[in-house]
Amino acid sequence: MGSATRVLTASPTIPSPFITSGSRFYLSVAMPSSSSSHSSPYSSYPSRSIHLKPSLLHSFTQSHKHLALTPLCSLSGHNTPSPLPKSLSPPHLPHLNISNPTPFSICKYSAVLALAIAAAKKAAEIIFSPFFWLYFSWTWIFWPWILAYCLAVYGLYSASRQLIGQAILVEQLAIVTSTVTWLTLVPPAHFNGFLEGWPFVLFFVYHYFFFFESSVRKRLYGDLLHRDHDAKWDVGLPRTFQFGFFVLVLIGHWLAAYEGPELHLISGGWANFGTWILVFIVVFMRYHSVLYLAKYSEKMAVPMTVVQFGPYKWVRHPIYASTMLLFAAHCITLRALLSLLFLMVLCLAYYGRKAELEETVMEESFDEMYREYRKKVRYRLIPFLY
Repeated sequence: MGSATRVLTASPTIPSPFITSGSRFYLSVAMPSSSSSHSSPYSSYPSRSIHLKPSLLHSFTQSHKHLALTPLCSLSGHNTPSPLPKSLSPPHLPHLNISNPTPFSICKYSAVLALAIAAAKKAAEIIFSPFFWLYFSWTWIFWPWILAYCLAVYGLYSASRQLIGQAILVEQLAIVTSTVTWLTLVPPAHFNGFLEGWPFVLFFVYHYFFFFESSVRKRLYGDLLHRDHDAKWDVGLPRTFQFGFFVLVLIGHWLAAYEGPELHLISGGWANFGTWILVFIVVFMRYHSVLYLAKYSEKMAVPMTVVQFGPYKWVRHPIYASTMLLFAAHCITLRALLSLLFLMVLCLAYYGRKAELEETVMEESFDEMYREYRKKVRYRLIPFLY
């Protein structure tokens, strides 16, 4: 018989905990057979197993560290897979000793359990809340509170500069945009959690409504700067009344958003046909009122004559009347009738008093012409009512 050829299979080093006195390891050894074939040098060699004693195994691993023996079985049997290396083993969880608990351990694990339950509950509330997913829709840009607060702060800063006559164009635009945002978008978004439908429409209608006078001034003079004129035409109520009126108008818009139904319950289609007509009347009245006033006024502040064209044929103060109709359209779109009544009474009280002061100045300036105009146009703010 020729010399035996031993084939050693390379594998990771066997950890020492598995090398015990009772372990049995085997080497796969190919032994030559008497009936050998020349087709393959090892194809006809029968497999043999050689038992190694633990002492021999230990000495072999110490002297041949670059080689390792692959255990074909563990202590449990021949078909059990070999253990994973230490780097691939799953991490061990800390041992929970419940046999001998201490007050500190009870408090610690109770706190961990309470936090885990609270976190799971909060996560479930967020995931299953429809308002959470609406923040990922395209409407979210109109509703983060931080944006609304920043816009309000910048609007107040710009208003303070406007009062002292130092506001630039961007700051004047910021005053209108911040005011319109807190009138039309923030209230319904706060009470509904999302925005759709009429608030978007009114946001742009309010912008066009309040920007139109500035656009006419820009077209006539090339800027929005204050023009010097006779101070007697600066008719207005005291600052406290102006501030109180603004605050109450803001409250009225918030009450309308609170009173009205949820936005998705407001019907659309032909049910809003009358509302669209009202919006058209509001824009039409505002457009022609400012246009005729600018045409027959000097520097858009001093009237050169008594304007009796366009909307001035129906009411003596169509600009104030259009503002009242705009607020009415806002309440009607949100189906808030009580808020509509509140805003109409407020506007009648404020604009009625301001119209009286303006008419006194008009009578002093145009005398008989304006008295005839008052006889001809009986209504001050609302046709057939007031």
